[in-house]
Amino acid sequence: MNHLSTPIDIKELTRADLIRWLQEENIAPYRAGQIFKWVYQRQVDRFEEMSDLNTSLRRQLAERFVISRLRRTAVETARDGARKYLLRLNDGRFIESVLIPEKEHYTLCISSQVGCAQGCRFCLTARDGFGRDLTMGEIIAQVRDAVMEIPAADPRRLTNIVFMGMGEPLANISHVIRALEVITDADSGLKFSSRRVTVSTAGMTVQLDRLGRETEVNLAISLNAADNKTRDRLMPINRRYPIEVLMAACRKYPLKPRRRITFEYILIDGVNDGDNDARRLAELLRPVRAKINLIPFNEHDGSPFRRPAEAQILKFQEILTNRNYTAVVRHSKGQDISAACGQLNARSRDACPASITAPKMK
Repeated sequence: MNHLSTPIDIKELTRADLIRWLQEENIAPYRAGQIFKWVYQRQVDRFEEMSDLNTSLRRQLAERFVISRLRRTAVETARDGARKYLLRLNDGRFIESVLIPEKEHYTLCISSQVGCAQGCRFCLTARDGFGRDLTMGEIIAQVRDAVMEIPAADPRRLTNIVFMGMGEPLANISHVIRALEVITDADSGLKFSSRRVTVSTAGMTVQLDRLGRETEVNLAISLNAADNKTRDRLMPINRRYPIEVLMAACRKYPLKPRRRITFEYILIDGVNDGDNDARRLAELLRPVRAKINLIPFNEHDGSPFRRPAEAQILKFQEILTNRNYTAVVRHSKGQDISAACGQLNARSRDACPASITAPKMK
């Protein structure tokens, strides 16, 4: 590492990276575990607080690194307790994350990119296009900061992480995998079980094998149609990775024992919610260890799509369950706030363009 460079955020380092730096400084490698525990488990923001490190090491760390937090620009809280955060990055760009209360725990939905290049027609984030990849540290920061949002008196803890916010995680796979290393580090990291972390992809099959080889997290596929014509219309990525290619990759995916791939299916009135659509979906997924999340479309201003009637949603589910699938209707939390991904950013930008909007990167 260049000792004359500007201090970097220590969250941009894996434990192995930190060990290498310590060795360069002739410092015992075990110190990396101590430092990480202070950052991720005790949640300190200053190296001076790391009381089991000697003064010299604390000074060296402060000269070389910083411990930053994301800047919260806006928060919306729904009647059901879901909290959506608009977070400002150091370069002035914005991302969103959502803290979702469940009966016995919290789930955090996080972003992997600023904007998204996939152009899915039902997604509000796609309207602003792609800004840039998030760094490893920016991904981790969403989780680290959210842990502090839960009151000590609340018996529920943050246990589940889903990469279902802004961006396509597999288009930023190197930073995502490095972040996952810290998020699931049971010794000195954030200590999340890999069984409770899910990475969702629109179907970037070229990276699926790497995700399966290098992590043990759950995989979710945003499918949304069982035929290429409909999926082409909804998701441009299907033209590059059509359903046949995607299903072949899913069949080869190195699933851990007793795990299944989750297929997310956004139900859109008159587009993909018919009885024949349900039957085609059941047939398509037959060769895969699968479960299905049915997500009624979350309507937002300017979208041509509408949510199906409740009776049709339940009928679609019934067709799948009658064919022995686990098919769960997932009703979006935070319906009374800017629940659609990208919606809080859009509303804040419209309300305060001078302070919210950042210039787009090419």
